[in-house]
Order: sequence, then structure tokens, then C-alpha cells
Amino acid sequence: MNTLSYKTVSANKKTVNKQWVVIDAQGEILGRLSTKIAMIIRGKTKPDFTPNVDCGDNVIVINADKVKLTGNKFSDKRYVSYTGYPGGQRFISPKELMAKHPTRVIEKAVRGMLPKSRLGKALFGNLHVYAGAEHPHAAQNPTTI
Repeated sequence: MNTLSYKTVSANKKTVNKQWVVIDAQGEILGRLSTKIAMIIRGKTKPDFTPNVDCGDNVIVINADKVKLTGNKFSDKRYVSYTGYPGGQRFISPKELMAKHPTRVIEKAVRGMLPKSRLGKALFGNLHVYAGAEHPHAAQNPTTI
């Protein structure tokens, strides 16, 4: 038996095969869509997944303004931010956030599902969210999911 054929091969920056993927968020539920996006960005859908390497695909999300939240979360859920000053804690609902910045609801959901490290920040750069059906990444020939 040849023991060299059983060696574990870990991916690195040079050996990773990164692709571009388009996901249409129209009518999708926010959490279920975000978990799929996070899995693709992380690279867990690939057979050569390595936990400490950016081996996931670049994801383009279109129609982010048409994503759904179940129950009363659209008005009851609160996103918390802090200005850094005393008494500077701010709250915003998804309804208000969608009116101002429709892409940030998906961005916040996916960011919370990625690692809280330098790798997580690098992985988040592979996410591109757009409110409408158009995106400027046609030159990358993305595949549609």
C-alpha cells in the first residue's frame, strides 16, 4: 500500500480556485439566504476547504432590497451601534435601515456569520451586495445560483 497517496492536502493562496457567484435575493428569507452566502464565502461547499485560508468564492447578491424577514422582525428587531460617546448607543430597525441603506441588512447578517478575525474581515471583502438587479461585475462571468 502506498502511504503517500493518503496525505492530506491543505489549500493555500496559490492553489485556491476562486469563482464568482450571483445570488438573487428577491423573495428570500434573510437568515436562510445569509447562511448560504456565508457558507459559499467561507469555502465550506468546496472539497479542499481549509479553515485558515480564504478559499471561498466571491459572491454577488442582487435585489437586496426585496429580501424578507419572517414574523414581526421587520419592525421589532433592533440593530445596536455605539458612537463611542457616553449615552451614544443607537438603535435602528430593519425597516428604517432598508429605507436608508437596503444593502446593509444582508451585509450585517452575513458579517455576523463569518469568523471574528483578520480572516473574517478578508472574507467579508468577497461579498458584493446591490439593491437592484444590475451589478458591475459582468466581466468576471459569474455563475447564477
